[in-house]
Amino acid sequence: MAIKEFPAGEILFQSEQPVTSIHLITRGTVQATYPGGSFQLTKGDVIGICELHLGSYYITYQTTEPVSLAPYPCSKAQLSDLMSSNVEMSGRIIFSLYKQLRAILDQYEQARTDCDQFYHYLMDSYAQYSSFCTKHGVSARALPGLETLSELVLDEDVPDWLGGYYAQFLSLVKNSASKKMSSAFMFGLLSKANDDIHQVISICRILYDYKADLIGLLMNENRLDLFDFYAGLLYRIGSNEADSTALQAVISDMMVQLESHASIDHDMYEKRVSEYHDRLHSLSAHTGDSTDAAGSSADIIDSLNTILSYSQVDEETAFAFKVAVEQFRKMTDKNSSDDSARKLRQKITKLFYDVYEKAFLRSLHDESIPKVVKMFFNFGYVDEQLAGMKNAAYLCSIVDYLPTDPSKGLYTLYEWLLAIYKGKKSPSRNEFDTDYQAYVHELKTSGKITAAEETTMLGDNEKIVLFELQSVFPSINKITFGRISSFCPVFSEHNILKDLDTSLVSVASVEEAFNHIRSVDFSAYYRDTIYTNADLGIAKEYISVEVLPDIILMPNMGIRGVMWQEIEGRKRTTPSRMMVSIFQMEDLTNIFIRLTADFRWEMCKRIQGPRWNDVTEPSLTSEYFDYIQFYKKNHELSTDAKEKIKLSMQKAKNSFKEMFIRDYESWVLYEGAGSPRLNKIARAILFSYCPFSKGIRDTLKANPLYKETMERYDVKLGQRLHHYNNLFQKIKNSGAPIPPEIQAQKEFLEY
Repeated sequence: MAIKEFPAGEILFQSEQPVTSIHLITRGTVQATYPGGSFQLTKGDVIGICELHLGSYYITYQTTEPVSLAPYPCSKAQLSDLMSSNVEMSGRIIFSLYKQLRAILDQYEQARTDCDQFYHYLMDSYAQYSSFCTKHGVSARALPGLETLSELVLDEDVPDWLGGYYAQFLSLVKNSASKKMSSAFMFGLLSKANDDIHQVISICRILYDYKADLIGLLMNENRLDLFDFYAGLLYRIGSNEADSTALQAVISDMMVQLESHASIDHDMYEKRVSEYHDRLHSLSAHTGDSTDAAGSSADIIDSLNTILSYSQVDEETAFAFKVAVEQFRKMTDKNSSDDSARKLRQKITKLFYDVYEKAFLRSLHDESIPKVVKMFFNFGYVDEQLAGMKNAAYLCSIVDYLPTDPSKGLYTLYEWLLAIYKGKKSPSRNEFDTDYQAYVHELKTSGKITAAEETTMLGDNEKIVLFELQSVFPSINKITFGRISSFCPVFSEHNILKDLDTSLVSVASVEEAFNHIRSVDFSAYYRDTIYTNADLGIAKEYISVEVLPDIILMPNMGIRGVMWQEIEGRKRTTPSRMMVSIFQMEDLTNIFIRLTADFRWEMCKRIQGPRWNDVTEPSLTSEYFDYIQFYKKNHELSTDAKEKIKLSMQKAKNSFKEMFIRDYESWVLYEGAGSPRLNKIARAILFSYCPFSKGIRDTLKANPLYKETMERYDVKLGQRLHHYNNLFQKIKNSGAPIPPEIQAQKEFLEY
């Protein structure tokens, strides 16, 4: 049998590849890795023996030094013959199998203990943070995800007796070494062990994901984490405060907890820790900056009264709003879930929109809007003390120079409302998916208005913009904020989770996010339209045109985005509408990746109509729907892949669209970078309908996981390019210039 040689660092086998052979290591060391753990295989160990019974790898094997392997071509059906004909190899298989099982069990037991301990560590750390905040009169920041976090409970756990059970089997095999064990016994032992190992690794994956979620609450790239909360509190109270030493001790302990975990992004960790040390070093001996940052701006003094006076609301509304804002400002825990706090937030919310509407209508006929009123429109700002004087001064300094540009599709909410009022944009559909015309018609058919009033309302710009203000703005403002249970529309310092200057959404940051998405999924925002040219004999050609979305910035500090509608009216070449917070506390690119996935799904449903999930009419939604609906019966999916789908569907709350969005995120962030995350079926669907740009396709051609899908795509692309080459030649032969639409379509296909 020919020995195969492999250099250090080479991936031998990875997840989803079929197991067609087992391999005996005759020299060197191999690292076996799976989500949640890894172990080493050395001379005498057998690769693939854990997965042979299931038919495909779910462990990745990589050499850590030069390795020699002796392959034994062997399917599940051939295993019994191998074990009965080769007693020595049979023994190696059983001993290596037990060694691998024992290593996986040890890691499971450690991970189980770590999850329990880390959960309590995280909860205790947040409670301690809240106590520090209360002591220093600071509102504790809400940690996104903590409210839904619970102690890990497994539906199906590893039985306590499993390790001892196999240890006894190994002892039995050793004691019977001089006797020939029956091949049926050995095969049965191997088959059952394969099933048990797969179950343990599946549970390890759950533990790994759970622990990664906990780690993400401690530190993540969006800085909405406990590390930032503690560091921010330390910066705020100053290095000479009595509690600063205690805070630094907690932060140091966090670093110890973080640096050893596999799920942490170590580059991010090093950067965050370096920033912390630099900031700590630069802290002055004073407890804070005594300079009144707002002192240079008289505009923001007594902001609430200025806003109320400008809005011209009635005295009762003005008084109620002032009292409610004052009560809210004095609350230590503004995110409290108790009944009185919830009712106060609801009261402020109702009054806020009443004031906003009145102020906006007045501003339509005012060319000198006060700065604080502009701050109110664009940021939800109402009070300098509630916002914090430094934050109020910052908002005042930027409100006349916001980095938006309606000509490039980026609007503040105020700019968007003005565009609707001036007839440049139609109002959005409301939360019941009803547009303004249908809404007015419904009023007429229900007898609430007359036919004459219907005609008047359809031409009344003020009524049109009020539809957006009353039926759309409140819902979207709450959704984009993201923390629904603690939502309050007024700008408050306790909601600032990142520096305002770095979280302010701009044309540049939006373009950067979309350019990244389009560099991977180049056709994301292209729509098919029909081109005709009778002079050239072109009766009908489908060409693709790119239509980027309109982005409307909600006046809040939020963590979510909304893909509100995929087109305007019924015309498919109109921009979609996406809403995000003007101060985005999450990573903007990640948010737009999710919104792009949402757009792709909804646009496909719009095009396909009632048959969007009918697999007899192939489309993105129909094929993906069919894939998820029948994954359990799909023979092309391994047992491991099916288990992953089951777990993912639980996380997606059984939503097919949410499941697709998660897969699309993996497609853009990982698969496009050459790091496989999806199974072969999901990958094929995504490649068919969301193909990579040519540069990425060329890079991935050497990867066997993409080979079959890439070949199918190239065949279809070749057919379309052949058609356009013929069309080009036909036009050239006629002596006519190539129409720019046809030229652009050919370039699109070649991208």
